[in-house]
Amino acid sequence: METANREAWQATADEHTVLEDLMQQYGSELKRIAFLYVQDQAECEDIIQEVFISAFKNLSGFRHEASYKTWLIRMTINKCKDYHRLWSIRNLIYKPAVKLLKGSSSAEEELIGEEDAKEVAAQIAALPGKYKEVLILYYYQEMTMQEIADVLEIKLNTVKSRLLRGKKALQAKLEGGVGNGRV
Repeated sequence: METANREAWQATADEHTVLEDLMQQYGSELKRIAFLYVQDQAECEDIIQEVFISAFKNLSGFRHEASYKTWLIRMTINKCKDYHRLWSIRNLIYKPAVKLLKGSSSAEEELIGEEDAKEVAAQIAALPGKYKEVLILYYYQEMTMQEIADVLEIKLNTVKSRLLRGKKALQAKLEGGVGNGRV
């Protein structure tokens, strides 16, 4: 009986170590993904906390069919989708705060860059989910198309077509903003 308890404690200690390693290695990356989906810092942190709680609960059942990174990104995306399904959240306006341009030479250029980045983030957030997720993973997470296919559990050609269609839809939305005196 005592041996079984010791083995159970050892497994838990190992799981704690694995979880700590995963948090150190992927925490910032997952937080960026969540923020790009939900556009809210506090909610983003809650989602990441839920992802790691879920990961800890399911760590013993992890079958190593994919990498930990793929598994955690998939959980993050699913938690973000759950967040967007909430009725009260669907009625809120996105507040983008993603900086795409770094190191402008003047305050005016920096302000214009921030406004452009906000517009791009807002337009990405407004895209249908299947386009939004490939754009975020490809451009913000700099994942390859094959990695995206693995994370989203879809075919490589589907990733390619969604990426192409997503870029076209984003471009159309951004060009539509120019005609209205925006961007």
